[in-house]
Amino acid sequence: MEIIHISAECYPVAKVGGLADVVGALPKYQNKLGNIAKVVVPAYDTKFIRENNFEVTYDAWSNYGNNHFRFRVLKEKTNKLGFDLYVIHIQGLFDRPNVYGYNDDTERFIAFQIATLDWISQWEHRPDVIHCHDHHTGLVPFMVANSVKYAAISAVPTILTIHNAQYQGQFGWDKLYYLPAFDLWKSGLLEWQKDINPLASAIKCAWKVTTVSPSYLDEMMYNARGLESLLRQERGKCVGILNGIDNEVWDPQTDPMIVKSYNLKTVEAGKLANKIALCNVFQLDSSKPLFTFIGRLVDEKGADLLPDIFYTALQQHGKNINLLVLGSGDGWVEGQLNHLKNGFEGSYNAWIGYNEKVSHEIYSGADFLLMPSRVEPCGLNQLYALRYGTVPIVRRIGGLKDTVIDIGDNGFGVCHDQTSTGDVIHAINRAVDLFNDRKKFKEVRKTMMKIDHSWDMAALKYIELYQIFK
Repeated sequence: MEIIHISAECYPVAKVGGLADVVGALPKYQNKLGNIAKVVVPAYDTKFIRENNFEVTYDAWSNYGNNHFRFRVLKEKTNKLGFDLYVIHIQGLFDRPNVYGYNDDTERFIAFQIATLDWISQWEHRPDVIHCHDHHTGLVPFMVANSVKYAAISAVPTILTIHNAQYQGQFGWDKLYYLPAFDLWKSGLLEWQKDINPLASAIKCAWKVTTVSPSYLDEMMYNARGLESLLRQERGKCVGILNGIDNEVWDPQTDPMIVKSYNLKTVEAGKLANKIALCNVFQLDSSKPLFTFIGRLVDEKGADLLPDIFYTALQQHGKNINLLVLGSGDGWVEGQLNHLKNGFEGSYNAWIGYNEKVSHEIYSGADFLLMPSRVEPCGLNQLYALRYGTVPIVRRIGGLKDTVIDIGDNGFGVCHDQTSTGDVIHAINRAVDLFNDRKKFKEVRKTMMKIDHSWDMAALKYIELYQIFK
């Protein structure tokens, strides 16, 4: 079976969030099952694209509306990611360092989708499935089914995976002419709440819709930023499949980014060595429990509450805990987190920004990982934490609810019900008690490290989903 994944992100080519990790791992595991999975992403001006070798496999001109552009399809030569990687080079639109955040993002991703479909429609054969990821590729199912230009591939099944329904990519009808010609009476398939909404269109037009955890699928029926009624209407073709993690990348026994490797038998010594090294870098005391947060500093992650949570926890526990942050996002939150350094030297520190190596060092050296999310479709950070023996402290929502069982229920994490300072502080207090009960803490660590959240099972579930179209 040949599967084409179309995405705005793919680790390590270009990463903003968990979308990149999924698209960088799922195809590899699908290939291991005997399939041919390929990935298509834009050719950004990123380190990976600059430092690796590509060959031109297709060179053509296309247009969105009156805007003509040349595009080239480049293939990475060595298959080093475990799948065929293709990048779409469009000069002037994607030869920039950032994935998102430009005023012409609508034009950029429409051009990317058109170029990709122009290329695929010229193949001598047809892929078995086109798998789209989030709104950046959300117009693909509509165009495949309805654009005259793509009649040759109109029978190819399209799948949409919603990684985060909060971002939908909507734009005005003044840009309708960007799309390749189609019967205008089908315009309703593009519309939602008076705009062209790529995510809504994909939900309507894709043959199947998946979400990245079963609980998130349930939650979207009443919390999907305006798409609730549409999702309830299309519920019959929706499936929740829990994300996995790439156990080859996230493995404390072989991880080249950490100070000391370890496994289930050597976890105590390994974690301690990594904790000491991490605390030395950030001027913290390795004898105290180390709480961390890794991620985007946005309201969705509960990051707006972090300054108050950290201040309160540090006031309550004095110098008996450590807190460390790695992340970037909202400017006010960044400023407040930096400001906290002034009053709590030796117990608190923050790295504003993102660094992949530092994230691995934190997972391997920390005792606890905080995830007080308001929205968490799946969450990968808690899965990385489990793999590295770091106890997750999570709100019961989305994929966090599906993957973390509270220690009070004979589980291996600390759970709370609300994204509030009070709930998180109570969870931190429970975590401190767990840390001080050394016997139980060691048992919890070993329990979580035995859990298998690799992509093997999830990849198989996707293949089984595709096969219903054959």
